[in-house]
Amino acid sequence: MPAEQPTILATSGGLKPGTRTRLEFDRLLHHAVELSGVSGRAPKVTHIGTAAGDQRAFNSEMDEAARLAGFDFSHLNLFTMPNHADPEAHVLDQDVVWVNGGSVVNLLAVWRAHGLENILHKAWQSGVVLAGVSAGSICWFQGGTTDSFGPELRAVTNGLAFLPFANGVHYDSEERRRPLVHRLVADGTLGETHCTDDGVGLVYHGTELVEAVTEVPGKGAYIVTASEGADGAVEERLEPRYLG
Repeated sequence: MPAEQPTILATSGGLKPGTRTRLEFDRLLHHAVELSGVSGRAPKVTHIGTAAGDQRAFNSEMDEAARLAGFDFSHLNLFTMPNHADPEAHVLDQDVVWVNGGSVVNLLAVWRAHGLENILHKAWQSGVVLAGVSAGSICWFQGGTTDSFGPELRAVTNGLAFLPFANGVHYDSEERRRPLVHRLVADGTLGETHCTDDGVGLVYHGTELVEAVTEVPGKGAYIVTASEGADGAVEERLEPRYLG
């Protein structure tokens, strides 16, 4: 049962430390499943870990978290070759695609080499919920800020652009993120930029931002746009709905 409309959940969260396992799925990842509308069976969720090089040890930790959550869970690995003979058929058979963090620059290059950009767009249009954290959030937008090139944050501007905005992640936990977003919006490198504190997600139906949600009370989401003010950018805070 696909989502009723193309849906993206772009987050700076979704995972938390486990009690008997190293990781558990937090409320944002569960919300991605809710957005898919699946009921009456285990939700089909595939994890794409390209941004961190498809680490098999991390995949195993995600498998344990999925077992606790009761998900029908799988991985789409691209290193050293795709682990599915037909990646498109695999992705289209899912309720949710969850993309984890790492290097968004490397993720985009590898996805394009394997034609995954078109596959994911088709899945999105078909009602498969696209979701993810950090690099797995930025990828759906026109661009954002990244440490893919090194410790000094830089702009990335060649995202998939399913959403006609830029994206700022880890807005409250990495002190250089906010001023760089403001500077890049002010000089026109990035357009309107949608940002999330850690633990916050943004829900889009089609290309419309419809809601901010959070798994951590008190956190915020933000829209940064160009202005004629002192620093050339203005920031509007959005109050997320708590998923607790």
